[in-house]
Amino acid sequence: MTQVNFSRPDYDVIVVGARPAGAATALNLARGGARVLVIDRAPPGLDTLSTHALMRAGVTLLDRWGVLPRLIAAGTPVVRRTVFDYGDQQVDVAIKPAGSVAGLYAPRRTVLDTTLANAAAEAGAELRYGERLELTLKDPSGRVRGVMTRDNAGHTRRITADLVIGADGRNSTVASLVGAEPYATEDHMSATVFGYFDAPASDAYRWIYRPGTSAGIIPTNDGQVCAFVSVAASRYRDALANDPHAAMRRYFAETAPDMEAVIAAGPSDKLRRFPGAPGFMRQSFGPGWALVGDAGYFKDPATAHGITDALRDADSLARAILSGAPGALAAWQATRDALSRDLFAITDRIAAHDWTPDELKMLHQNLHAVMKAEQAHVAQTETALAA
Repeated sequence: MTQVNFSRPDYDVIVVGARPAGAATALNLARGGARVLVIDRAPPGLDTLSTHALMRAGVTLLDRWGVLPRLIAAGTPVVRRTVFDYGDQQVDVAIKPAGSVAGLYAPRRTVLDTTLANAAAEAGAELRYGERLELTLKDPSGRVRGVMTRDNAGHTRRITADLVIGADGRNSTVASLVGAEPYATEDHMSATVFGYFDAPASDAYRWIYRPGTSAGIIPTNDGQVCAFVSVAASRYRDALANDPHAAMRRYFAETAPDMEAVIAAGPSDKLRRFPGAPGFMRQSFGPGWALVGDAGYFKDPATAHGITDALRDADSLARAILSGAPGALAAWQATRDALSRDLFAITDRIAAHDWTPDELKMLHQNLHAVMKAEQAHVAQTETALAA
């Protein structure tokens, strides 16, 4: 076996996963002077299972990093309103501009992921696609000191680093290899069918709720909307799985007649299906390793907050690492959990799809308060950086 020299690591940080959580972490670390390698088993630019609506904190961070102007230049439309349709009431909320940010955005993942990865590379991070994590390398004390990877040609590589970050999704290989265990789980799951449809221009996120079912219409790139329908995961087979396009047509015909023709015309590509997955919070740091994004904290898509979570936690993780302070990763996880705990519980309740309209309205009021606090936290970090 080849002897690995842990005393002179090849990189400061290896990030496994080049999607938003990994690319954003790498971007901020590289800008802070760290030597960063990012590996991803997939080729660049692929789409993925995501409805990709961004909330205020996520958009604020993209603007802070200089990434938002690129997304706008790529044709991502601004969202100036959020409409909640409860059947008996419709609530239209204006999205006020904040500084240089005109509103919210929902860039398609082919646009967002590529733009973030390119920004990380420009900052000095090295990106290797088509390279899969096989093992973590550990020193005699058990501390993670690097990785062994395998590329598409079958070649293996041993690479050392002071820190390995898993940004490889809810089924994280890094989490499995280091034995990261969940300490909080959701009780409910929703199942979703979604697709991309050519549609008239819109400046609104539309969230539609009826007993047992929810749906959304999200403006995105190329003159399209991402439209979805969700139910409790236990109803997936009966309500959505057999003929998802017919199910979508029926639902939108009943609840959003202006979208009936758009949905009936069919998606520009195949419909995507997500039968549901349990949410969790995992232990997200240990000797020589950390987890970010869905690898460490995944919740049901019912509140459309996953990418915003990933960007927020990537930003704060990078700052914790660059600080070099003792206990920085423990403090980072504690802050993540404090910001996420109420959102996690609210999302779990909405995912059940057994709420009454009045209960759902109250949940949304609570959700608004949680996201407002999150945005205040993100604003405070900018103030701290400027000081």
